[in-house]
Amino acid sequence: MKIVTAAQMQALDRRTITEARIPGLTLMSRAGASVVAAMERVFAPLSGKAVAVVCGKGNNGGDGFVVARLLRQKRARARVLLMSQASDLTGDARTMYRRFMREAGKSAVHVCPAHDRTRTLLESSDLIVDALLGTGLSAPVTGPYRTTIEAINDAGRPVIAVDLPSGIHADTGVVLGTAVRAFLTITFGLPKLGLYVGAGIDHAGEVHVADIGIPPRYVDAVDSRITLLTLDSVRLLLPKRIPSAHKGTYGHVGLIAGSVGKTGAAALAAKAALRVGAGLVTVATPASVNDTLEAKLLEAMTVPMPETNARTLARSGLDRLLSFMNARSAVAVGPGLSTHPETVELIQALVVRLEKPSVLDADALNALAGCTSLLAECKIQPILTPHPGEMARLEEQATPQSINADRIGTATRFAQRCGVVLLLKGARTVVAHPDGRASICPTGNPGMATAGTGDVLTGMIVGFLAQRLSAWDAACAGAYFHGLAGDLAAAELGPAGMTAGDVIDRIPYALAQAVRH
Repeated sequence: MKIVTAAQMQALDRRTITEARIPGLTLMSRAGASVVAAMERVFAPLSGKAVAVVCGKGNNGGDGFVVARLLRQKRARARVLLMSQASDLTGDARTMYRRFMREAGKSAVHVCPAHDRTRTLLESSDLIVDALLGTGLSAPVTGPYRTTIEAINDAGRPVIAVDLPSGIHADTGVVLGTAVRAFLTITFGLPKLGLYVGAGIDHAGEVHVADIGIPPRYVDAVDSRITLLTLDSVRLLLPKRIPSAHKGTYGHVGLIAGSVGKTGAAALAAKAALRVGAGLVTVATPASVNDTLEAKLLEAMTVPMPETNARTLARSGLDRLLSFMNARSAVAVGPGLSTHPETVELIQALVVRLEKPSVLDADALNALAGCTSLLAECKIQPILTPHPGEMARLEEQATPQSINADRIGTATRFAQRCGVVLLLKGARTVVAHPDGRASICPTGNPGMATAGTGDVLTGMIVGFLAQRLSAWDAACAGAYFHGLAGDLAAAELGPAGMTAGDVIDRIPYALAQAVRH
């Protein structure tokens, strides 16, 4: 699904109205109806609930009037807080205001209420609908709008944002002075970029994309190279499980991972590869920690390799590791390897001789810091999976903060320059292709900010590679189902106590959702 800027969405709306001859009132009605439908799914029943619908004077407010009218039809006690005089309303917003007034009467509308009155109305509501400011906002919020947004946030009630949380820049996710913190955002037509970058991630809450009838041919014509991963798109990537299959059908994963004190990373990656359907998994690890790793794994195999005095992989094992890689369907290098100088030298020698589909993560990425030119020597396009700290080490003179300030730009530039598929981990993971495409992953939650979840992701991606998915497809599928498994764990356990193992346990359930969909 394409992700658009505010200007692109406005152009789509205009084209729909002028060329497809779908009236703006119809689009507004569909938008309002989609908000109420989403509210029913999440907050049912609506009957009897007190709902404050805070409306601005533009089309966003017009959507809000539709929401308020339909809520009353659902027997909710909907009230409108109008931030302008009714005489300031124009066009479709004015028409929808009049329709609401005809059905609800003057008592259901509070025009420019005093600050104390606004707070009282908000705090006495069960739900708040934010229909203040839409995608056209470009200047900081000031005056009554600012105080109203602050009152919405202070009310402590679930907030449903109409199209975009008020105060968020639609393209950058930047907070323009202040912004609504929504529990749920229903955005119309296509997802807006600002919902998935910057502070927009924290302010949007759960995002639902509502179809309001934009003709598909118009959407196809939009020049956007950024897409949103969806269950519908990634489910098509999953390998088929055929009746005549055996374990060799689904590939043999090779993992080069582990060192003293870090066999857990190797074990997590191995288990995750098996959970996404890989037929066989073998881990190459330093000889003295092989027994420890073997005790952690029942279904995966291990191979002891030459090691340094520090019990990390040694440079002398290069030929054996090359043979190991060449005998596997796909390989992952990095989890728990350490940054011992000799191990770094070994990794650099391995990278330039990669001839299998591969994932480079963790200490394999640290070994490439300052020498990313080695990636140009890879015979097959690898997948790199850095978090912002590792990305900053790959990009000289960068910091994690500067990486996060331009996640899409950073990822796409690096992927193009180095000829790799780059998966930049973090809130709303970005997957970038060497041809300039990028996808944003909507799944995942703060409970996954815990040790080992990156190793799980590496195992999932290499497991998909072993089943013959392309590098791009494996990275996209891995990111989406990794986040979905984490979301299932958070829904069951809560985010605070989650571990990487909880994510692994729910990988089959995440995949099953795609099969059932």
